[in-house]
Amino acid sequence: MDPHSRLSQFNQRTPKTGPFSPSVRFEPTQKVTLDKYTKAYSSSMPSDSPLFTSRPIATNSRVKQDEQFKKDMFLAYVNKAIREKLNGHSKDFDDLVDQFSPNKSTLAPTVSSLQLRIWLSALSHVLSRLERRHAPLVEAIVRLPWSTMDAVFVKSYIVFIGMLISARPEYLSLVLNRIAMGFTYQSGLLAVTSNLEGSTPLTRRVIYDRQHTLLEHLLNLVPTLPSSLAPLLVRNFPHKRQPQAAHVAYIRNLLRITEYCGELSERVLGLIVDRALMVDVEIQVELEELEDAEPTDGELFEFDPFDTIIGQEGNSSDDEDVDDSLSDLSSDASSDSDAEDTPMDTRHVHDMVSKLDAILKLVFDHFNKLHSSILTVVPSSPSIHPTTTHDRDPQSHEPHTLLAIQFHTLLAIFDRSILRTFKSRYTQFLLFWYASLHPEFSDLFLGLLVDKALFGSASASSVERAAASSYIGSFVSRAQFIDREGARRAVKVLCAFLGAHLDAVEAGNAASNNHSVFYAVVQSVFLVFCFRWRDLQEEPDEQEVGRKIWISELGVVQRVITSDLNPLKVCSQNVVHQFARIAQATDFTYCFSILEANKRTPYPVFAGVAPGSAGPEDLHTFFPFDPFKLPRSGEYIQGVYREWAAVAIDDEEEEDEDDLIEEDSTFNEWEHGQGGSCIPITASKRGESDDDGLGASFGGMSISPARTRTVAMAISVS
Repeated sequence: MDPHSRLSQFNQRTPKTGPFSPSVRFEPTQKVTLDKYTKAYSSSMPSDSPLFTSRPIATNSRVKQDEQFKKDMFLAYVNKAIREKLNGHSKDFDDLVDQFSPNKSTLAPTVSSLQLRIWLSALSHVLSRLERRHAPLVEAIVRLPWSTMDAVFVKSYIVFIGMLISARPEYLSLVLNRIAMGFTYQSGLLAVTSNLEGSTPLTRRVIYDRQHTLLEHLLNLVPTLPSSLAPLLVRNFPHKRQPQAAHVAYIRNLLRITEYCGELSERVLGLIVDRALMVDVEIQVELEELEDAEPTDGELFEFDPFDTIIGQEGNSSDDEDVDDSLSDLSSDASSDSDAEDTPMDTRHVHDMVSKLDAILKLVFDHFNKLHSSILTVVPSSPSIHPTTTHDRDPQSHEPHTLLAIQFHTLLAIFDRSILRTFKSRYTQFLLFWYASLHPEFSDLFLGLLVDKALFGSASASSVERAAASSYIGSFVSRAQFIDREGARRAVKVLCAFLGAHLDAVEAGNAASNNHSVFYAVVQSVFLVFCFRWRDLQEEPDEQEVGRKIWISELGVVQRVITSDLNPLKVCSQNVVHQFARIAQATDFTYCFSILEANKRTPYPVFAGVAPGSAGPEDLHTFFPFDPFKLPRSGEYIQGVYREWAAVAIDDEEEEDEDDLIEEDSTFNEWEHGQGGSCIPITASKRGESDDDGLGASFGGMSISPARTRTVAMAISVS
């Protein structure tokens, strides 16, 4: 073959590097194009078909170019508006603010969420240039009902707010205040019509979850955020007259904050306890007295406010909020006696009972959630003392450490708030239940009470010490988790204090004539004896079988009873008479001769009663752990609470002493109502027969001061 032929192999360009297979060396190269596909498709279609018109192809690059062009336009407008605002021309700036301002009638944004996202993207480039004169724009963005919009916008909004706070920290308080308002129940009602899409109904749970997501994001950016958030959470806490749903929604959100922001745990828990006490002190009647009253709507229909669709709850709650606020303002200015006589007082107490029950149930659930996680994760039970970070195993010790830290927090709240609230009935049961979780918790609680009552620090007043003494007696009497040795140790400490006090009085070394703590301690010993007298006996020797031998420290009780301080006259007569009956039945001591003489004896001058005055009826000291009557939260107390029926003296033991005391008219001071409760009767009923057996007046009864009686200490506290 001619080497110069065009078909020669020498006319083919050889590869620069690397060998290639001889089999493909002379194969012709095929050019792959779209011509054959377009020609084949064109031949099957008529040339004049309207479906085959020539159109530009919208590629991804073209779409991105359009979006980028739009973003550039928005950014140019934002730059101009920001710059012109500083120069004194606010027209463009005002138009920009109007983009984020909601409609006045519907409270919905005036533009689409897509356009709002583009505005936020443009603004994110100029955040460092925002000054004080640009504050209206930031306020409009913060007030935007973002939590009710689509998920894509919510994500963009959270990122933008994080960038805003990072660039301009002075707006942190404004954002946090809006978040705190978003945790309230009323915030969802204002955002009913702001859902632009309207395709998927939103529940309050979704709204609150988005608020928490934003708060967590900001917490990661600003470590000092808790100090700024705490006062805002206090400011937005619902008033005690607002409906139950408002309290449930806000408290659940507060407790959730403590799960990812441990620095706020003590403040949040203290805030909840303080507000629960404000509701608690208004419940100063026995719940059995409300049985015939008409139940409230909350008792008839229970619902979870988190699962309700926004806008479907009805508008009646708004009217109730207004009425409640006005009634609260007027009731504060009026006297308590006038409020009791109003026909709405029963309904008000019903509302307060249901509200307090819901609040305590939420706190109990919160505590139990942590305790249950410990039982699930760690089957063992290490020391509950808090440990430092470097010496604790996160896998095993952290849950127990959190439990201990939470208990110490609750103990501090008790010392600061609960102990100083004289008329609370149920809030203190938070300590009661928590102390049942670990034996050391109950020891620490009793240690705090003993230190406060018997060894009173310089900051403790006589009223606080007397209240702490009442807590000791009520706690040891009612707590099932206080074992035999724990009850004996508590009684020994109380009796040692009584003996030392009597020695000081007899020696003339008493600090003053104020013996309020002494009477409170005596009353606590009487109460503990009524409930735990079986645990206060020693094991008899073989020669003393059948004879009751008491711990030696109880010997001071006989000395206390016969002393000039005469506690049987000053202490609560219901407790005194129960103690006298049980002491008689158990062959401990005999008190009825002193009780009979006390009928003709004035109050001792040591009690702080002015000479010539009638004197108080009883020592109305506080018995904080009376029977727990709240239905929903009561399920946590049932398993750890000692009822009077479980420790009452048997009928056989009771028959022998009934003949000795059946003529004592003082036992007719109490009459049993329905449900086993005891309520004081009027003087006109005194003298009627009382066939109830020994100790019956403790069964299901509350001996804390009732609202209809004067709540005052019978002893001088000055």
